[in-house]
Amino acid sequence: MGDILTGACSWTDRQLVASGWYPRGRRDAEGRLRHYAERLPVVEVDSGYYALPRRRNGELWVDRTPDGFRFDVKAFSLLTGHPTRPEALPPDLRDRAPARGPADPALLDEVWGRFAEAIDPLRTAGRLGAVLFQFPPWFTPGAPAERLLEDTAERTKGWPLAVEFRHPAWWHAEQADETRELLTSLGATAVGTDMAQGLTASLPPLVPVTRPALTVVRFHGRSRAWGRGSKEDRFRHDYDVTELAAWVPRLRRAAQQAEELHVLFNNCCGDAAVRAAETMRDLLAAPPG
Repeated sequence: MGDILTGACSWTDRQLVASGWYPRGRRDAEGRLRHYAERLPVVEVDSGYYALPRRRNGELWVDRTPDGFRFDVKAFSLLTGHPTRPEALPPDLRDRAPARGPADPALLDEVWGRFAEAIDPLRTAGRLGAVLFQFPPWFTPGAPAERLLEDTAERTKGWPLAVEFRHPAWWHAEQADETRELLTSLGATAVGTDMAQGLTASLPPLVPVTRPALTVVRFHGRSRAWGRGSKEDRFRHDYDVTELAAWVPRLRRAAQQAEELHVLFNNCCGDAAVRAAETMRDLLAAPPG
């Protein structure tokens, strides 16, 4: 069985910082990360989606974490076809941000290069667990999407590429096998999800293993406000132990097919995500049955 690492999708979320999970004396930037890394072995850098990360941050993160710790970095919004505010770009690129529609190829090339430079310290130190490309809800199966996925795989060659779809059609029964085959052919990890069911945008609770080196599952909470309302409305959920325990057999089966499994909690409301990660860690460590 592969290693199973549980963690949260942020260690800097404002509500987590305000929750009291970080003890006195460890609430500055360095202290928070060191404390987190003592408690949990993996974390997602969700800030990489909202603004281009900087190389210096990667160097500091390496210095503040032990060998074996993993950072899963969420790809910058422009690289996944999401609308991107000019303020999210470095100052010298802001006047080139697209008002609407796709970015010009020269800007994309520059952003790709800077993103690669920023995550290089994590790659070099062996701390980079995955680079998560979360595609938008309007990214649907078809030839244009496949071309973008192929381009993404080419640009990220040598990276631990992970792909999360937000449109459920990718995992409908008639499409799921083709989706698995596509990601396998690209050497990409398919990201499984847990979320509220019965909504138009609900993704099924699958754990597709498409790359033996790594499998990723992200727990988004089970809010009925998914897809609408504020961030807190969409992700507010406090997993109880029975909800988490129901996932244990499925996660163990996935871990038998992968060298490493990352289980990440995105229910960022207070300390709900880190508490769920610790509970899931304990459940997975208990003897089966």
